Amino acid sequence: MRDSRDSSAGNESTVSAVDPLAGELLRSVVEVARAIFGAEASSVFLLDEAAHELVFQAVSGRGEAFLVGRRFPADSGIAGWVVTSGEPMIVADLSRNTAFDRDFAQSTEFVPDALMAAPLIHGDRVLGVLEVLDPAPQARSSLGELDLLALFARQAATALRMADDRRDRDTARAAAPGSSAELADGPRSRALHLLEDLRSVLQSPV
Repeated sequence: MRDSRDSSAGNESTVSAVDPLAGELLRSVVEVARAIFGAEASSVFLLDEAAHELVFQAVSGRGEAFLVGRRFPADSGIAGWVVTSGEPMIVADLSRNTAFDRDFAQSTEFVPDALMAAPLIHGDRVLGVLEVLDPAPQARSSLGELDLLALFARQAATALRMADDRRDRDTARAAAPGSSAELADGPRSRALHLLEDLRSVLQSPV
């Protein structure tokens, strides 16, 4: 399997597949997750099944200016473990974790001490991973915090499902132009409500 850690070439299929509104929702997910957990950074990786790679799709905090679109092998590091297992994970001390890919972390210009990760699941498919890097100390060993992270991951998976709905709507609109107004309201309305829910979480007392 080729290692494309240092290349963003060829990522158009995954990146372009994300509807702009879904992209906004994913950015809201990482921003809210970073704020809620008091973290240095938060990221959503999407799984490119054909290339067997994970792609940075949304980033908040450290690396947000240059990591979006970057790829790495889907079986690499803790994100790879989460994709394979479909289970969330908290690591309070990465120096003691053999799954952590320190070389790749160094290549991103940020090596965290701790992280939390949860899979983005839709039906029986793992679509990607939500990671929170260097969360506040009180968030690093609590099962309740892990449940909260899983909730954010479900929100991200919902955003991706809405992107699929939107593409289905566009296909249906092309086949039946007279029904476009009715089709336009459903997924977009649900997406906007989800975005408002995320903003409400951010504004609520922690």
